[in-house]
Amino acid sequence: MPDLQQSAKAMAALRKVVEIDPENFDAWRLGGVLLVDHLGMLEDGIRWWEARRAVAPYEVTPLIEQIGILVRLGYYEECASLIEELFSERMDATDSKQLARMEDVRRMVSRAAKMEQDEIFKPQNPKHPRWVIIERMKARKPTSPTRFLFLVIAPLVFILGTFAMMVAGDTVWGSVFVFLFILACFMVISRLTSSLLHKLNRHALDLDRAIDAETSTGKVCIPDSVRSSKLYIAMTGQRMPALNERLELIVESGDKLPIRWKPEAPSFSTMDDKWWEDGSEGEPEEEPGELDPLDD
Repeated sequence: MPDLQQSAKAMAALRKVVEIDPENFDAWRLGGVLLVDHLGMLEDGIRWWEARRAVAPYEVTPLIEQIGILVRLGYYEECASLIEELFSERMDATDSKQLARMEDVRRMVSRAAKMEQDEIFKPQNPKHPRWVIIERMKARKPTSPTRFLFLVIAPLVFILGTFAMMVAGDTVWGSVFVFLFILACFMVISRLTSSLLHKLNRHALDLDRAIDAETSTGKVCIPDSVRSSKLYIAMTGQRMPALNERLELIVESGDKLPIRWKPEAPSFSTMDDKWWEDGSEGEPEEEPGELDPLDD
């Protein structure tokens, strides 16, 4: 995996590529991955995909990526407006794979919004009640999907499968029925219990959002007591090396995230607003400050 300096140089090169060849979708895709997954610059990721929308206004991928970023930050109202546009007739969804991705992202937003329907965690607020829960559960690592499968789903499927074998498993057709029944039970139970897994891991998902807020802004909001915990180590262990390098630099700087912080995002009400040109006319766009020292 690329380190911070390699990621920054690759991102600078990709910016040049899309400037020369705006139709190069692979460059846009790689740039989005670098910004969000490797550098943790979610706000820049939103701007990156909005710039792609200026080139291909009816392409669904930029909208899907923007929705994914906004969900991570907890801005569900903005997600709703983008989903409405995503499923509008003017958008190009030419194959079943794209349609499946569109449906997946709609379910993702719905699931996340339901999980936070009581209160949306805002990590920039040090007095938010979710911080108390994170502090209390900081010694507990998140439950992995594999562990959840063996501890919850598999026992339920085993019990139902055993019962089905007792009822209809003595014949060939009975065995076929039991196999199909077990398969159906596994699929149904997995879907029904997915929300339970997210609730069990909500403290970890909240901390993940706080990490996203820090890497997006270059400012800190996570308490020191949480930063030294098993939970924090587990969550950062799932991140890319370049992002963890940036995170260490951000923590060293010690700049506090303002309590009124909100992601700087374009107005999603229209695709024609050239929000990235709000500066003075003819003034070049400023590159993110975190990457400047890495060009040496």
